[in-house]
Amino acid sequence: VQLVESGGGLVQPGGSLRLSCAASGFPFSSYGMSWYRQFPGKERELAAHITSAGDSTNYVESVRGRFTISRDNAMNTVYLQMNSLKPEDTAMYYCRVQVLGTLYWGQGAQVTVSS
Repeated sequence: VQLVESGGGLVQPGGSLRLSCAASGFPFSSYGMSWYRQFPGKERELAAHITSAGDSTNYVESVRGRFTISRDNAMNTVYLQMNSLKPEDTAMYYCRVQVLGTLYWGQGAQVTVSS
């Protein structure tokens, strides 16, 4: 299993970024996918989750209405569209999947929101 995030960077408050996570090594369309984020000195927290078919999503309250998780099962990729970004969204963002009881994480993508 391999997860590779991309799309992080520096953005001004109110701006947008889209993170991508390219997955391989497992039947992508059979598994729900999650985006987690980790603030400096804190544990990782779930930001968003999408079911295997993409027909259901859920979000942590702090990002609901601003972030959108989606997936392209033909491309084995999950996305996180982040709009109206705030300085408090600054974190390392990780893609995660659980396959046969084992958790797999990507290497992370740094998102920094600052003027």
